[in-house]
Amino acid sequence: MSMSGHDTNEFPVRVLGGPTALFEYGGLRFLTDPTFDAPGDYPSAGPTLTKTTPSAATPADLGPIDVVLLSHDEHADNLDTAGRALLADVPLTLTTPGGGQRLGGNAKGLADWESVELPRPGGGTITVTGVPAVHGPGKREEIEPITGQVVGFVLTGQGMPGVYVSGDNASLDAVEEIAERFAPVDTAILFAGAPRFPMLFGGGLLVLDSAQAAEAARTLGARRVVPVHHDSWAHFTEGRDELEAAFTSAGLADRLDRDWLQRA
Repeated sequence: MSMSGHDTNEFPVRVLGGPTALFEYGGLRFLTDPTFDAPGDYPSAGPTLTKTTPSAATPADLGPIDVVLLSHDEHADNLDTAGRALLADVPLTLTTPGGGQRLGGNAKGLADWESVELPRPGGGTITVTGVPAVHGPGKREEIEPITGQVVGFVLTGQGMPGVYVSGDNASLDAVEEIAERFAPVDTAILFAGAPRFPMLFGGGLLVLDSAQAAEAARTLGARRVVPVHHDSWAHFTEGRDELEAAFTSAGLADRLDRDWLQRA
């Protein structure tokens, strides 16, 4: 799926804070993990989540959304109250199998390697494939009972650059599985931030840290990386500076999205 003839910045990715990003691909407008609630404390079944910074936009600012790519629905830092309300106005939400059942309506769950074909406005289709993600350190069967199912996504289309959206994934083994099927990808939207809680998995990583994000980019052969999920929440322990340093140390600084770098 090499697309070396493409300009990797031919479609912008608008990062809105936390895991939320907006991009147009193949004539369709995609939104990742919608989070728009105000800063404050958000209790959960586990630790309380504290949002520290408002989102860069409101749902009303975004215009019509065709597809929400929702890595999972159980945590407020990936789907909050305003995000849930937005789903009612979106024709299709792709998420985990369990999330599809819980959300109902226009939500559809994707198992690993399951695909859906989406018609493009100008003809042709986009394929969205669900790919593995593990929301914590260790084996998936040990992690999922605690933090729940998570799904990532790969987007492909005839003549289109390949796109990977990682979701809340902490597993480089999962990234290697994805790379075996889809590498190289042109754009990787990588959830990072090194989130941790002392009471969960001994403080182990719930999502990739900065060095692992750089390693994931290398494994995927990603020509462009747009980091998300590294700001706006107190449990994220690494941010923009750590990401830039890690990609520079890995010799991959040129992979970081120019628009993302300019938002500093």
